[in-house]
Parts: sequence; C-alpha cells; structure tokens
Amino acid sequence: MKRMPDSLVLCLVVSLVLSTFARAQQAALIEDFGVLLDKSHPRLMLKDNDLLSLKASIVDDAALQKCWDDVKADADACLEKPPLVYKKVGPRLLSVSRDCLHRIYALAMAYRWTGEDRYAAKAKANLLEVCAFVDWNPSHFLDTAEMSHAVGVGYDWLYDYLDPGSRNTIVRALIENGLKPGLRVYDSNGWWTQSDHNWNQVCNGGMIIGALAIADVEPSYAERIIPAAVKSLPRALKTYAPDGAWGEGPGYWSYATHYTAYGLSALDTALGSTFGLLDVQGLSKAGDFPIYTAGPTGLYLNFADVGERSARRPMACMFWLAGTFHNPLYAYSEHEEIAKRPAGAAHLVWYAAKPPARAARRKLDACFRGPVEVVTMRSAWDDPDALFVGFKAGYNQVNHGHLDLGAFEIDALGVRWARDLGSDNYNLPGYWESKRGGHRWSYYRLNSASHNICMLGGQDQDPLATSTLTSVKLNQTDPSAVVDLTQAYADFAQSASRGVKMIADRTAVLVQDEFTVEKSCDLVWGMTTDADIQVEGGSLARLKLQGKELVVRLLSPAGAVFTAGSAEQEPPQKTNKGVKRLLVGLAEAQGDVRIAVLFSPVRADGQPQAERIEIKPLTQW
Repeated sequence: MKRMPDSLVLCLVVSLVLSTFARAQQAALIEDFGVLLDKSHPRLMLKDNDLLSLKASIVDDAALQKCWDDVKADADACLEKPPLVYKKVGPRLLSVSRDCLHRIYALAMAYRWTGEDRYAAKAKANLLEVCAFVDWNPSHFLDTAEMSHAVGVGYDWLYDYLDPGSRNTIVRALIENGLKPGLRVYDSNGWWTQSDHNWNQVCNGGMIIGALAIADVEPSYAERIIPAAVKSLPRALKTYAPDGAWGEGPGYWSYATHYTAYGLSALDTALGSTFGLLDVQGLSKAGDFPIYTAGPTGLYLNFADVGERSARRPMACMFWLAGTFHNPLYAYSEHEEIAKRPAGAAHLVWYAAKPPARAARRKLDACFRGPVEVVTMRSAWDDPDALFVGFKAGYNQVNHGHLDLGAFEIDALGVRWARDLGSDNYNLPGYWESKRGGHRWSYYRLNSASHNICMLGGQDQDPLATSTLTSVKLNQTDPSAVVDLTQAYADFAQSASRGVKMIADRTAVLVQDEFTVEKSCDLVWGMTTDADIQVEGGSLARLKLQGKELVVRLLSPAGAVFTAGSAEQEPPQKTNKGVKRLLVGLAEAQGDVRIAVLFSPVRADGQPQAERIEIKPLTQW
C-alpha cells in the first residue's frame, strides 16, 4: 500500500480536531443566536460608524482617495448598464450572479458614501430584476450562493432606502431562491458542505451573508444556516495549512479567500464572533501565496485551472488578511497593486492604510507545503527584469489539478519563458472526469504532454500520484529544491526525482531530472514557450521573445539534442496558436538517466549569465 503523504495526514488530523471544535461552536451558536445578532442595518461587513471613520481619514490618505475615486467611477459606469436578465452559459448562471454582485457593491457603496439616490435607485432596480427570476440556478450552486450574497448585501446596505414592499419582495426571493435551496443541501449533507475546495467557501459564504441580512425578520433561516456553515467551513479552511497555499492554484486562491473574507467578516460584524474559524492553521499566512507565486512579469505560477497568462491583480481580501492578522506585508503588497489598477468596493470595506516599506519585508524565496507543494525563487524584488523560477509538486487529484507534478515556469528580462497554458473550456465533455481513465486527461492543456515535465513511455503521469519535496534549501546563495516524483512514473521507473536550482549568484536556473528506469521506454523532456526556438549544435537552444534572449543548454546526457515542436491543437480544445515546445527525446531509456538543462538569460552586453557548471547528483544538492 502506498504511504499517505505527510501533508495529507496533517490535513486529516486538523480536520478531526476542527470537526470536534465546530460541533461545540455550533451548539453555542444555536443557543445564543438571538442575543448575538446585531438587529440594526447595515450590519454586514461595513457598518455606518466604520464608514464614517473611513470618510474622515480620506483627507490625509491619497491611496484611500484613489480607492474611492475608482469605486465612484465604477458605480457611474454601472448606472448605464442594461437590466439584468436570466441567461445561462452552458449549465451556469454564474456570469449573471457575478454581474449583479459587482453592480450591487459598487452602487450601494456609492450611495452610502455620497447619499445620492441615483445610485440606490439603480441598485434597487437590479435587485428587483434578479428577485423576479424563476430561480438562481441551484443545480450549479455557486450561482445561487453568489446571487444570495449580492441580494443579501444589497438588502442590508440599502435597507433605509428601500420601501416596505420592495423589502418584502427581496426577502421572499432571498428565501425561496437562495436560503431554502441552501437548507436542502445542508440537511442532506450535500457534497459541497463536505468539500475542501473553493465551492465550500463560496457556497457557505453566500449562505451566511444571505441569512444574516434578513435574520432580524426571518431568524429561523440564520439559526439553521449559520451553525451548519460554521461546521462546514473548516473542511476547506484546513487546506491552507500549514503555509497558506491553495491547491487549486493562485487564481482559485483569490476566489476562495475572498469568500472566506466575506463570510467571516459578516459573522464578525453581525454576530460579534467568527467562532474560532480565524484560528485554523495556515489562514493567517494565506496572503503569502499570491505575493510569492507572482513572478517579476506579474504572471502567476500558473498551475491547475488558472486562466491563461493569469496575473496578479488587486484583491481586496489582502486588506482583510492584513487587518485581521496584523500583517503589514499584505497591506503594502496590495497598495502596490491598486496604485497600478482600479480598486473595488470591497477595498473600502476592509481598507488598510499603506505601511512603510521597512515594515513589509520579503524573502527572496518561499516554500509552501500541503495538498500542493510550491517553491519559488527569485534574484530580486522590485526589478521587472529579475530572474524567477516557480516549481510545484503535491497531489494530481487536487481539485482543478493537471497532470503536472514537477512543472516549472521561468521569468527573466521581463519575459515569461517557460510557461503553462492554463485551463481549457469547462464545458468540454468529461472535463471533470479526473480519476484514472477519466476523459479530463484526453485534453492537451490538462494532461502531461503540455506541461514542463518529463513523460515516460508516452504516458501521462499517474492521475492518482502524489509527490513530496525532499530537499528545500532557500534564501541562500544558490537556493534549490528537490521533489520525489516516483509515484508519477511508477509504471516505468523505480525512482524519479526533479531538482530546480538557482546558480551563479542567482543569474541562471538549472533543472535536473534523475530516473532509475526499470522498463525500457522512450523518455521525453518538454517545455512550453511562446519564444522562437533556434537549435544550435544540438545541445544549445536560443529562445527569443520580445527582443530578449534566453540561452538553454543541455548539459546531460551526452549526445542528446534539443528539438522544436508545436503545442497547437485543434478545436474544440483551445488551439494554442503560435505556442511551441522545446523537447529532448531519449529512445529506449533504461537504467540510471540524468537530464540537466541550464537556463541563462542573455545580458545587455550579449553574453549569457552562465555557461557551464559542474553537475552533481540530486542527493548532493
């Protein structure tokens, strides 16, 4: 029997402890709910006194002024938008729910800030439009949860503006289209209440906000939903342990963490407690993940079903994390983002003033453990031309995962050289069939053939494989990490490992693979790139992109050569037009095999940063 990885053992132990804790919290909550509830409006996330304090501080805070200007501009644009209509895309109403949520936050915030009825009138119209829908698509419950969130916040923040008839209409729709379907899921222990990924936080968060919005007039729903949500949430929150990583990738980190912030913030302001949920291991460190997994280009280490070329952007939950856990780095980092791009209304909800740079210290390298294991290394911060490499391990069955254990991506000279293609169309047939033999792995972007890894015998990695970092040496002159990939290649190899290292004073990257191949097979090393590839002499490739150059040297094995291939595919898959593959093929590999590839950015003087190095076994790294 395969040994369960330590990270998964940790998650199971944490889950057991939190389950016992949650039951105690649930019992206390049911007993004290009527006493705890703030029966005034608004009570969700941003109360009037907090808003007054925020407005008073804007005179001396230029960044806060920019946030408000951004939100007002957004609200003004929302005034001109057409009515919301019931329209699904595939099985989802999600785009309509998110449009409604965006409009309500911007318009209701603008109304509360300025007192101008035009914002409230448009928000009210949008609320009544969605409340007239036949349903909020409970078959895809994310749609229902996000719409319940939007309607709950709108009802609470606009309460004094709404006439009694409109309030009643909104309450009835929220109950029938949101809370009752939610209760049916809770009462049947529906799958997302037991899940450990983004559906848990989004669905629980939406139900929390919807139930608390009307808890003074319809308390029975909150009395059942809030304890159930408090019981369910730790199942997902525990997966931040121990270092704040998120197995579904940086893009879904944002989705899951925003809804964690929405839900826990609403509990705090409406009930005066988060019922111990803030104490879940790893949550306090969650803000490290988007900071360290974004390269100097701004692009994320793009693993799992993250959008293609997904980049760091403003995320209001970073302010929530900064204030909740007293971490100035998170506030400082988010201020860097909103200085470049528009802020959203939630930035005002959780606004944190910018701390001095000296209070926001960052390491060059970081390691995250858990269901996904990630290492990032860089040569510098605040330099768009810095060298960066990100490297992932973990579990192939993590939600939204690809068959890409050991995959790496590289930034240098302001360019992403080694890249990941990201997700494909979620509506493709069998997209979510992810066990062995699942149709998911027939899609190029999701299987091993598109990723920056090796393939043995033309096979994908084992979809059930796990991998663990066995050596991590960071924040030193030549940082490195090694991962055991044996489970991923067990059909052919007795052992398999990959090491990634920065060398020559962080001016080059070495990627080294070592296999003990028991069953003779073809072995292919591959890397995906947007660059033009020029192979010289077999063992050297020049990659050219955006007027920059990266030299790639094949140091081992002797006699092996680079070839250039294509990543392009036929519809209905995404076509990856113009994307290329740098490849190394070894026919009938057997026994001990080592592939060592050196990546050297070419400096302004035309010389690569590093050329030749001594190759050492990974056991000596």
